[in-house]
Amino acid sequence: MKFKSVFDIIGPIMVGPSSSHTAGAARIGRVARTLFGRQPERAEIMFYGSFAKTYQGHGSDVATVAGILDFDTSDLRLKDSLQIAKDVGIDINLSTSDEQREHPNTSRIKLSDQKGSLGVVGISIGGGKMLITEINGYQLTLSASAPTLLVYHEDRFGMIAKVSEILAKHRVNIGYMEVSRQEKGALALMLIELDTGIDESTMKEMMELDYVGQVLLLPTM
Repeated sequence: MKFKSVFDIIGPIMVGPSSSHTAGAARIGRVARTLFGRQPERAEIMFYGSFAKTYQGHGSDVATVAGILDFDTSDLRLKDSLQIAKDVGIDINLSTSDEQREHPNTSRIKLSDQKGSLGVVGISIGGGKMLITEINGYQLTLSASAPTLLVYHEDRFGMIAKVSEILAKHRVNIGYMEVSRQEKGALALMLIELDTGIDESTMKEMMELDYVGQVLLLPTM
């Protein structure tokens, strides 16, 4: 990922000592919360590499939980997030792993409640920026640096074309697209970064396509 300004290197306005270990961790947690769509009853957080070694001193634990609480990186409540999570009834489980990952600042988050669960893997890449590299087993690259459309669908011929046609009809430009599938002909996840947001009617139009199961719009974060 290219850095556009000095603020991409030093990081955003934030609470905490490290843009990588604090702000980046908070954004991973917040994307997980946004994708889950509600306050979870339980959050299981696994830290790897540098995160695992320094998460307490650098605040990666409180930052990740703050993100799960939907707090921004500059929210002063970040430092008290573990207690706040307990107060609102979220069971937090923190652990570390010696497993070698491709990136040293990696965390795995599982959010769950009685309705379901969501698992994500994220990496903090510096300057407060992060990438989500896995959602519920789908391998992908999600930066949340632009409005991002997530379309869960059956792996059928012509699905990319049908979704693209709807976006073109509403004059929405695609900046980046990728499709991840766990098995050929099974379920797939289409990730589309957009130059602008889209309205609910456009998303509804996609939902009405055959073989589409769910459509989500992740805002810029």
